[in-house]
Amino acid sequence: MSPPVGAHVVDTVTGRVGVVMGHEGPYVQLRPYGGGREWDADPGAVRQATPAERLRAATAYANARSRGELA
Repeated sequence: MSPPVGAHVVDTVTGRVGVVMGHEGPYVQLRPYGGGREWDADPGAVRQATPAERLRAATAYANARSRGELA
């Protein structure tokens, strides 16, 4: 799968939801929902995030922000 920049995907190796930031060499570059450090994922190991997975990631980000864990 070669998802477009801005797509929400799941890295099936780590189970993390990420936003596609770009493509570099053989990898897809992902950033966690809400920002953070990017990581490289194998394009064959990513899939489109479901609406429930996107909501879960957004909720986790909002909760962390409300607890003061994020700047």
